[in-house]
Amino acid sequence: MSEKGKSIVIEGPIGVGKTSLVNLLAKKFSARRVLEAAEDNPFLKHFYTDTKRYAFQTQLFFLLSRYRQQMELAQQDLFQQNVVCDYLFDRDKIFAYLNLDDNELALYEQIYALLKARVIVSDVVIYLQASTEILIERIKRRGREYEKHISKQYVEELNQAYNYFFFHYSETPLLVINTSVIDFVKNPADLDDLTRQIRNAKKGTEYYTPPRSVRS
Repeated sequence: MSEKGKSIVIEGPIGVGKTSLVNLLAKKFSARRVLEAAEDNPFLKHFYTDTKRYAFQTQLFFLLSRYRQQMELAQQDLFQQNVVCDYLFDRDKIFAYLNLDDNELALYEQIYALLKARVIVSDVVIYLQASTEILIERIKRRGREYEKHISKQYVEELNQAYNYFFFHYSETPLLVINTSVIDFVKNPADLDDLTRQIRNAKKGTEYYTPPRSVRS
């Protein structure tokens, strides 16, 4: 994989470490970072305390915000340079199916279909996994105020939904990484090895395991 005009997406459930890896890979690939600002969603803090009431507003805000961000990238021709993004546009449907009722979902699907058709497909997607227990631990550790009311049940359901989604994902090359046992921040050799694999990404799904020589 060359380092010119490539788009890399880092995905995974809340607390899995997407932003940390985005920052590391942005340096490796001399890439522009594209980060979703969840804090900008005015409905999010209410969503975690009253999910049923605020699910649709929260979902729609995120969908339109992500779409606007992707269109700005395309219009500015920034895909002529390397880009590392901390979300996959398609993953929006994970949250929609998890949180919306049937009527809300029907309306959401119509809006999503109109927007999805114009979104640029990434070159490679990296899916970060972790156990629910580790996700909860990381969420607590970072101490964001609006995340204090997230329940273990919600994290578990979200984690399962992510695994199901990416088990069936085939639109781009996919690299799956279990972050429960790999720490790219503390192990630069692992990061170097991952960078090589991203450059050589092929069609289909690969499960990343650092070579024994790297881990030793």
